[in-house]
Amino acid sequence: MGTQPLPSFPGFRVDGKRALVTGASRGLGLAAATALAQAGAAVTLAARSAGELASACEAIRAQGGHADALVLDVTDSKAVSAALAARPAFHILVNNAGMNRPKPLADTPDEDIDAVFDLNVKATFYVTRTVARRMVAAGEGGSIINVSSQMGHVGSPRRTLYCASKHAVEGMTKALAWELGPARIRVNTVCPTFIETAFTAPMFADPAFRDFVVGRIALGRIGRVDEVMGPIVFLASEASSLMTGSALMLDGGWTAA
Repeated sequence: MGTQPLPSFPGFRVDGKRALVTGASRGLGLAAATALAQAGAAVTLAARSAGELASACEAIRAQGGHADALVLDVTDSKAVSAALAARPAFHILVNNAGMNRPKPLADTPDEDIDAVFDLNVKATFYVTRTVARRMVAAGEGGSIINVSSQMGHVGSPRRTLYCASKHAVEGMTKALAWELGPARIRVNTVCPTFIETAFTAPMFADPAFRDFVVGRIALGRIGRVDEVMGPIVFLASEASSLMTGSALMLDGGWTAA
């Protein structure tokens, strides 16, 4: 009797892949870039801050990773097209650049609406459009990961604008999964809950707000930056080869209520 054949696990490595991460100079973007570099990808870190990008790339290279910087305003459609046309096609895209200006809808000025939609929605369109064109032309498949939020699936006080933008990203992701599937390009979202970062620190300085957030997370705590790293690598790798059009919830149970 012969040995029973076992299935082969593809693993979580992304060796030989080229990855682009937007909003990569700090926070979740830097964590995503670091994780992909540690998993074997050559990572391009894109953001507006040249100094922070240079420091981030230096730190990744000091660990033995491959990283280069791209100073880019992703809300500028022409700049996005020009900058990415000069580079080889990417295999992995992480659309992480985003922002929030929480306030009641009645107090939300037009400039906030424009700023949030320009970065959270339109910039995701611009970058994805250019990267996807190159992915399709290269014919090597790929993985596009849109950093959404639990707020792309629920509502919350003072977050009408942010929720609207992230619900838009979720819809875009589902449509693109069908559009790009024939080219073997997968499109998914990661949906974190509130994460401890420099960006969220001022919000959590308010004990009442911290209590409000923790009270809605089943795990009873706020998320950490490193807890987003594994899911990013999972979605970038062949370990998730059957996933597209999906939302990977990293919400500590928030949306399970």
